[in-house]
Amino acid sequence: MRTPVLCCALLCSILSCSGESDQMNTAKTRVLLDTDANNELDDQHAIAYLLLNRDVFDVEGITVNSTRYGGDVSQHAEEAERIVRLCDRFPEITVYRGADGSFEEIEDQVGGSSFDGAEAVNLIIERAHTNDERVLVLLPVGKLTNIALALKKDPSIIPKVKVVWLGSNYPEPGEYNQENDEPALSYILDTNVDFEIALVRYGTPSGTDAVRVTLGEIRRTMPGKGRRIAEPVPGRHGGEFITFGDYSVDLFEHIGLPDETASRALFDMAAVAIVKNPSWASRRTIPAPALIDGEWVERPENTRAIALWEHFDRAGIMADFFDTMSGHE
Repeated sequence: MRTPVLCCALLCSILSCSGESDQMNTAKTRVLLDTDANNELDDQHAIAYLLLNRDVFDVEGITVNSTRYGGDVSQHAEEAERIVRLCDRFPEITVYRGADGSFEEIEDQVGGSSFDGAEAVNLIIERAHTNDERVLVLLPVGKLTNIALALKKDPSIIPKVKVVWLGSNYPEPGEYNQENDEPALSYILDTNVDFEIALVRYGTPSGTDAVRVTLGEIRRTMPGKGRRIAEPVPGRHGGEFITFGDYSVDLFEHIGLPDETASRALFDMAAVAIVKNPSWASRRTIPAPALIDGEWVERPENTRAIALWEHFDRAGIMADFFDTMSGHE
């Protein structure tokens, strides 16, 4: 008589666990990262932080583009794949090649099957149309070319995605990601897609430029951190690595900092951080401005709103980054 009772209890336990698993998956944030990974060193830390937060993010893929520095798109793809391997997520996570050129150079070609950036653009569209009730967060941390081309090619993805872009000194002019393709930014500003900007604001405490780490902190904290992989990965500057932490040290040592007290901003990693935990920055909405000849022009009567992220919690973000790296030793 006890056997049916035990079976019933076991079945209920399995169903309960299955339900909890489904709830956990639903709670994860779907993210597709778009990066110029070979440009500097913040992209690599953003990729590692994203991939090692497996309990928070469902990573739908990584796409790359090329900006002024870091070589052509193939070099950006190689660097992104290097980090994927160091995080022990290859071949589960694949890197897709996007645009070498600009939005204006490519936009009239997106109706065809082959164009500059087609691999990345088609992936963005495919993942946006996945049968999933969760919105897909498109997280570009370089120029906006791939994202703008995807929206142009298939506007039906607009209600299925949210774009969180790392860029801009708004309301001041300039900023690297913005300047690499201003027409792509203008297209998105005038497209009715959910658009948020994690502001850079060079040299001020209110942007991601304030999320800085010194060479000394990296040397003390990062050696051996992250997943330890079996097959060594060759580094961008030579050598071989089996953890992202050791590669992080190498990247910082080759970036040209004068001493251990000098710092670099981890702009892109901060953008990933606020997708993970929005309390690590302040968010406000404004009528979408226009960008004309590199200058911001306010449009207070514009009914199209965008969101700005500013005043980042450097201490909270960096503590979580280091905790994430330490949790995968």
